[in-house]
Amino acid sequence: MSRKAILYGIRIGVVTAVFSVGYICGSMNSHNASAQMGDLGGELMQKAAGSGGMIGSVAQLGTAITDMEQHVNGLQKNIDTLKKVKATLGGK
Repeated sequence: MSRKAILYGIRIGVVTAVFSVGYICGSMNSHNASAQMGDLGGELMQKAAGSGGMIGSVAQLGTAITDMEQHVNGLQKNIDTLKKVKATLGGK
């Protein structure tokens, strides 16, 4: 092998090693981004629902579906609680 080919191979190895070390160090300290947008989304939907027109209708539908989802989740929690009480009392 020529000296040029050896240096080229070493250069590729060093670049690969630096990339690998950076990737490993970066993945060890990764932080998940999470925005607190729950309240903001609700407010925007309510404002859009009041605007009327097609966008208002879609926003009202979205708000209604969100409300129904919250009610269903609450009912599911109640059902789970009732099942626990029933199991504790010896029911089937």
